[in-house]
Amino acid sequence: MGLTKQYLRYVASAVFGLIGSQKGNIVFVTLRGEKGRYVAVPACEHVFIWDLRKGEKILILQGLKQEVTCLCPSPDGLHLAVGYEDGSIRIFSLLSGEGNVTFNGHKAAITSLKYDQLGGRLASGSKDTDTIVWDVINESGLYRLKGHKDAVTQALFLREKNLLVTSGKDTLVKWWDLDTQHCFKTMVGHRTEVWGLVLVSEEKRLITGSSDSELRAWDIAYLQEMDDLEEPEPKKSRGSPPGIQDTPEPRDGTPETDETPEDRILTCRKAGSIMREGRDRVVNLAVDRTGRILACHGTDSVLEVFCILSKAEVQKKMDKKMKKARKKAKLNSSKGEEEDLEVNVEMTLQDEIQRVTNIKTSAKIKSFDLIHSPQGELKAVFLLQNNLVESYSLSPSAPAPQAVRTSRITLGGHRSDVRTLSFSSDNIAILSAAAESVKIWNRATLQCIRTMTCEYALCSFFVPGDRQVVVGTKTGKLQLYDLASGNLLETVDAHDGALWSLSLSPDQRGFVTGGADKSVKFWDFELVKDENSTQKRLSVKQTRTLQLDEDVLCVSYSPNQKLLAVSLLDCTVKIFYVDTLKFFLSLYGHKLPVICMDISYDGTLIATGSADRNVKIWGLDFGDCHKSLFAHDDSVMYLQFVPKSHLFFTAGKDRKIKQWDADKFEHIQTLEGHHQEIWCLAVSPSGDYVVSSSHDKSLRLWERTREPLILEEEREMQREAEYEESVAKEDQPVVPGETQGDNYFTGKKTIETVKAAERIMEAVELYREETAKMKEHKAICKAAGKEVPLPINPILMAYGNISPSAYVLEIFKGIKSSELEESLLVLPFSYVPDVLKLFNEFIQLGSDIELLCRCLFFLLRIHFGQITSNQMLVPVIEKLKETTISKVSQVRVGIPVVMQ
Repeated sequence: MGLTKQYLRYVASAVFGLIGSQKGNIVFVTLRGEKGRYVAVPACEHVFIWDLRKGEKILILQGLKQEVTCLCPSPDGLHLAVGYEDGSIRIFSLLSGEGNVTFNGHKAAITSLKYDQLGGRLASGSKDTDTIVWDVINESGLYRLKGHKDAVTQALFLREKNLLVTSGKDTLVKWWDLDTQHCFKTMVGHRTEVWGLVLVSEEKRLITGSSDSELRAWDIAYLQEMDDLEEPEPKKSRGSPPGIQDTPEPRDGTPETDETPEDRILTCRKAGSIMREGRDRVVNLAVDRTGRILACHGTDSVLEVFCILSKAEVQKKMDKKMKKARKKAKLNSSKGEEEDLEVNVEMTLQDEIQRVTNIKTSAKIKSFDLIHSPQGELKAVFLLQNNLVESYSLSPSAPAPQAVRTSRITLGGHRSDVRTLSFSSDNIAILSAAAESVKIWNRATLQCIRTMTCEYALCSFFVPGDRQVVVGTKTGKLQLYDLASGNLLETVDAHDGALWSLSLSPDQRGFVTGGADKSVKFWDFELVKDENSTQKRLSVKQTRTLQLDEDVLCVSYSPNQKLLAVSLLDCTVKIFYVDTLKFFLSLYGHKLPVICMDISYDGTLIATGSADRNVKIWGLDFGDCHKSLFAHDDSVMYLQFVPKSHLFFTAGKDRKIKQWDADKFEHIQTLEGHHQEIWCLAVSPSGDYVVSSSHDKSLRLWERTREPLILEEEREMQREAEYEESVAKEDQPVVPGETQGDNYFTGKKTIETVKAAERIMEAVELYREETAKMKEHKAICKAAGKEVPLPINPILMAYGNISPSAYVLEIFKGIKSSELEESLLVLPFSYVPDVLKLFNEFIQLGSDIELLCRCLFFLLRIHFGQITSNQMLVPVIEKLKETTISKVSQVRVGIPVVMQ
């Protein structure tokens, strides 16, 4: 075997520059016994816990690959449920930061998570239109509720009754009886998607928010309370106060909710509407834990806060109204109307739900959370669209409540996408620049050490010596900053259009710029007298200009400073001599303009990346194309060689970073992690680090390890990953008697459940083999007339020399609770008879009764027809019936003893 070229693996090192990502929601969490101080925010695939008081990140809940879409803290404050883009749910402990429980049941992103009052059950809604109720304690799914025709937007448990209410983008609100797991009522009073719903007034009122400016209120009356309710008086039509509408007849003439047999559990009638100030859809609608404060926001930067008054407060308000009305009636009667007027005051929805104030944030709101402090103060925390967290406090009981901003987390990231990155010459500092600021980060600690305001930045570099930086902007300006003071030293108008590219000259005395005004300009560094100081400061002066026929997109010096490569809008790359500016070569072949390029350290190769998704490698001696590589599934945005090698990195809009070998034209590895298109990357001068930025607002650091990377193994791992992905996408197993796709079990087929089923099959096969060997061994001993040593299976030896049947039980105990049903579902029926016989043995011994009964009942449910028609299994089932009933009764009797 010949020697293979050795590559070293790059791995993800850190995610920084991100305060909170846009897809999930922000929630208050309880840490160290403190409420209202810490918030959890989604951060791509992780969850960050921020301390609002200090503005510091104190805990990272490490995710896997998928982006976080939903967060929900448990009622006891010890756990956080996290929903992901692929439909999985993980429950993290806030004490240890570890995710111990994983639920796989949904096929699409999680849109809603809600615990019940005790925290024992969790309801999850998803874009796949299903709602699943999970048993958190047993770590398993209870049931799947199918009925919505579009994504579920919210799911709420009722505190007192075993009911669940869900809303969806299909305009419906559905009520579910969890005892029978069926939908007993569907509310059809909405014309558009229902984006949020909350229960208030001791769960006797439901408030829903949809795509218009109304918040609809519905009165709920439960069956056992119906007898106590008096017949409501007909509403007067003299007009209701502003902001409140009397219950209208729907436009199509049908009543909003009909009296049908479904009203046996509860009835739901529209009470009226509260008009929001916003004209767009409700994005989030929520109440605080006390159920007193209601808040909602649309797609803008205003949170509207309402107060739900108590019965006593409403009565007080009505007494005042009555007093006023009597006074008015008295005045009218004194003017000549002698007869006594009967005063009648109508109670409206506005008397019960009162507008408090609006909270205006500094940018558009993505999500919010509320918490009521014991002092009566309301705290609201916001995750904003521009990578920012703000918190406000408010006293709702004050005469004119005003929201006061209490904290703001801004330092840890940019407000907009980072468009340029650079490393300092010592590999320690990283520069990132966006539309509003330049930030300098310490690579080791990932802390932001300088923030300087700038115009829309497109390109940048550290000036030799690492004391200043130069930034090129969209308006064609060059901005020169001093890092020690953080001041803008000078702004130079360099180009008439956007300044797309900068390249530092190899002699480090100047640089070259390329812009949209069809020109390439050469600049030198110089020291000029500073007006504000006695010392001289750095400045730049233009020396030469190269005028071209097309817009310049990218410029790059060759390492010997003899050649200059210029990428033009006509899809070609022109090579010029630096000293005379004479034309040398034209590299043509790309179908779309070349966005990025780089020249290797020895000046022999130039690699170009284009919007046509290809990377071409050219020789700089004759301009011949060595190889064209189909690099990405979308535009190639950035390309850079690793110093002192012919390896280079490319970044694409397909969210991937790839490493290539320019000599062998081979793809070495793919770095996946970003969730949106990647704008740029930078390789450190040592080649040990790569930093990248993306539209998901995150900056990611990748580190070169000492681990060698073998291409054949890499390809094999890639194929395995593709196989595992295809297994999950395959059709779900069908239970006999059900149609394809109608899966009412809560689980989902994943590679883990397939592997668990394989482990069960292997264990049963081992049990069969060992049982056959035991029989043979007995026969041999009988024939020999003496005891012959029995060879022990090494697997059983590894488990502590246990029996084959005990090994099968160990395998069952080793399967995750949340994956048990799905593993049994894919288990072939040929293994079921052996498993049932073993279960009979185990239950007789009284070991793991609960687990075995769960497996047994599930197998009986899914294989009922085959088991009952199999004569061989009848005695087994009869024995199981006896042993199970007796042992379960014993366990039940034993529970109170254990509890004491």
